[in-house]
Amino acid sequence: MEQYGKILLIAMPAFLVLVLFEKWYGWYKGNDTVRSMDMISSLSSGITNATKDVLGLSITIISYNWMVNHFAIIHVQASWLWYVIAFLALDLTGYLVHRIDHEYNIFWNVHIIHHSSEEYNLACALRQSVSSFFRLFTIFLLPAALLGVPAQIIAVVAPLHLFAQFWYHTRHIGKMGFLEKIIVTPSHHRVHHAINKEYLDKNYGQIFIFWDKWFGSFQEELPNIPAVYGITRPVQTWNPIKINFIHLGLLIKDAWRTKNWKDKFRIWFMPTGWRPSDVAVNYPVFKIEDVYHFEKYDTKNSTLFDIWVWIQLFVLFAFVSHFFAHIADISSPGMFIYGGFLFLFVYAYTEQMDKSNIGWIWEIAKSSSGFCIIFLTGDWFGANKYYGGISLLIAVYLFLSTLLSFYFQITEAKKTEPQIANY
Repeated sequence: MEQYGKILLIAMPAFLVLVLFEKWYGWYKGNDTVRSMDMISSLSSGITNATKDVLGLSITIISYNWMVNHFAIIHVQASWLWYVIAFLALDLTGYLVHRIDHEYNIFWNVHIIHHSSEEYNLACALRQSVSSFFRLFTIFLLPAALLGVPAQIIAVVAPLHLFAQFWYHTRHIGKMGFLEKIIVTPSHHRVHHAINKEYLDKNYGQIFIFWDKWFGSFQEELPNIPAVYGITRPVQTWNPIKINFIHLGLLIKDAWRTKNWKDKFRIWFMPTGWRPSDVAVNYPVFKIEDVYHFEKYDTKNSTLFDIWVWIQLFVLFAFVSHFFAHIADISSPGMFIYGGFLFLFVYAYTEQMDKSNIGWIWEIAKSSSGFCIIFLTGDWFGANKYYGGISLLIAVYLFLSTLLSFYFQITEAKKTEPQIANY
């Protein structure tokens, strides 16, 4: 966890710079593909996912190291060839898990967050799940374990494989010639994020595109069919924590409401989007039928509120950076208290971004928890040792944040401003 936190300390600012650069580049070229609130929602999602991973809140069903020790037919020494084999094994595993996430109701819940943006840009690459508590990923690495590929190789290759999936989430790069036949390009992945019937559930590859071509899930981006992004049952919120559990909530309600006992059990493993017939009739859910004419989710904000949300985001980055840098010193149970505070932070200001009537309650919960930490410990998780008096500054911020929350609750009317999608 400590090592991963240090990696994220480098990765987070790098991702932020690239996301902001794409925003600037789009503005400069007259083709801005980044809406500010959508981008902040995406960045907030990335922070919640990173926090969850650093806290180790996922359970691996079977560890890769255990499989190597029990199933390996041969044992090999680390060399460049085995790093290549490990990379290919991870990519095939990623393809299989990705496809399962898309094709079965119960697994779609852990992936819905990634597709929830109605835009397509570098920021939406950071929309990653906090609802995946059980990891099946390792099971698909059995072929690598049989070959005895050392666990330390997988540990090195896995972060590289993950970060290499960031760059192709953009609309500013067109077709890439012969590379289109080998690797996943922005063109391929635009197809994957699209909800057009021609593109839906295609191009599951993560680094190499030939898996899709071999297993029949490939679709080229067509010049006469512009990709439309999002999900067919739109989430209608900026709150990434809510998005993570929207699909699961619907599954639970549908399983409870249906009168058919068979449907109560099979709903979980039916194709994604399937609902019992009686529930679908009695409890309809909005679904986009015409992808070329629908209203994108948006909220109308004052300039002052926009500025305040950006301030909140950068304050959150400061809190997260201290957490990741000193997680070994904070240790348990402090790190879980800190993680809970970060989740409250994200929930509070994204609820206000949604113009929620109870956004101020979540802000009070966030600030109150922060005040309690400072009052009970006289510090902010050891921060005073590095930055003298920082806990007092945090207390002032929490007080001002609460006041401004009430102010914006009053002045920012709950008014959405739909954008008609024209393609």
